Amino acid sequence: QVQLVESGGGLVQAGGSLRLSCAASGSIVSILVMGWYRQAPGKQRELVARCTRDGSTMYEDFVKGRFTISRDNAKNTVYLQMNSLKPEDTAVYYCNSLPTVLNWGQGTQGTVSL
Repeated sequence: QVQLVESGGGLVQAGGSLRLSCAASGSIVSILVMGWYRQAPGKQRELVARCTRDGSTMYEDFVKGRFTISRDNAKNTVYLQMNSLKPEDTAVYYCNSLPTVLNWGQGTQGTVSL
């Protein structure tokens, strides 16, 4: 099965930016929808954004206008550009299909300070 490896997290100040990457070990071209999810401490994992195979995107209201999801099927990689970050965006970020049928990766920690 396809394995997912997330990277690009880090520590930034509020208002800053991070660009996350999710590299798949196999082809994602057959996966109709890929998504980015996040899990904050003490909270359940939640969907953040999704991207279809042809590039159509949808965002949850709490990131709309600030985050941009994209995918490069040739590189088997999904990206999440996060701008205007807020402390409440602090979480471990994961990618997966939608619905989530792939094994979860280890995620990448994004921390936003005041």
